[in-house]
Amino acid sequence: MAWVILILAGVFEIIWAYSMKMSEGFTKLTPSIVTLIFMILSVVLLSIAMRTLPLGTAYTVWTGIGAIGSFIVGIIVLHEPMTAMRMIAAILIVSGLVLMKLSSTS
Repeated sequence: MAWVILILAGVFEIIWAYSMKMSEGFTKLTPSIVTLIFMILSVVLLSIAMRTLPLGTAYTVWTGIGAIGSFIVGIIVLHEPMTAMRMIAAILIVSGLVLMKLSSTS
């Protein structure tokens, strides 16, 4: 169950990262509120997952999900560049997440 909670926390991190971009430096009210709500939800779920999962594993997976998810949202929704170097970096991040999961005993 801790892994499901951690994945949900990572998804919430993607939502708050995107809504923070949409808030234009917290100058737009609705995206700013969405950002704050999902930041809080994400961190609370991370802390719940950390009751069972090791700190290094939980935090690395959480930030990795947020990073890769935000990368994908940036490419698909915001039309950010998808260069070969950025793709290699994303593959390395995902590889690290997989290794972190495989090395976890929880």
